Amino acid sequence: MAANRLMSCGIAAAFPSVLSSSKSKFVTGVPLPCVNANAARFTMSADWMPGQPRPPYLDGSAPGDFGFDPLRLGEVPENLERYKESELIHCRWAMLAVPGILIPEALGLGNWVKAQEWAAIPGGQATYLGQPVPWGNLPTILVIEFLAISFVEHQRSMEKDTERKKYPGGAFDPLGYSKDPKKFEEYKVKEIKNGRLALLAFVGICVQQSAYPGTGPLENLAAHLADPWHNNIGDVIIPRSIAP
Repeated sequence: MAANRLMSCGIAAAFPSVLSSSKSKFVTGVPLPCVNANAARFTMSADWMPGQPRPPYLDGSAPGDFGFDPLRLGEVPENLERYKESELIHCRWAMLAVPGILIPEALGLGNWVKAQEWAAIPGGQATYLGQPVPWGNLPTILVIEFLAISFVEHQRSMEKDTERKKYPGGAFDPLGYSKDPKKFEEYKVKEIKNGRLALLAFVGICVQQSAYPGTGPLENLAAHLADPWHNNIGDVIIPRSIAP
């Protein structure tokens, strides 16, 4: 019996991933009296990297919580809740921005970089999908956006319920996705996953534009597919003057 306990302690110390695996029988089947409180964190594995310890403040209850926080930004509970809210809001903006960038370019109506050129022209008129935007001069648009966003953010900041801040429902759920609690939890995970993908896509679009000024993502994609050996990330990192 003593030998079994020592063996269990040795496994826990040397191979935490074995005991932390969700499929391992050792987690519930073998008592580990020698494992102290500091080592207890190894009993829960992070989903983003099996075998890695999950931070104790990420218990998996939040949508999209896979135990990923290498900078330990969420150690303070108040900060963690604020980060959850901010991530979700930014995800929704990104999910609006990426289709707004791709669709006009796919329809042949210009890319998102050239679409902003009117703002640099005195008295320039904003257009969308080839149609003039009402009150489409820059000062008027800035005032409208400032007032609208200020009102919405003020209303959201007055809400004390953290869940209603993120998922207000009502008029913001016209299709009634939140009526079924079980389905609603699934939709929350799908939303945050797609939002994170949109955030990465938007960062990639910005990087591409910086590397090839004035071009859109679909134009860059077409150039890469036409000549993948020369139009790739290496073409940006390695100057053409020294490339073979």
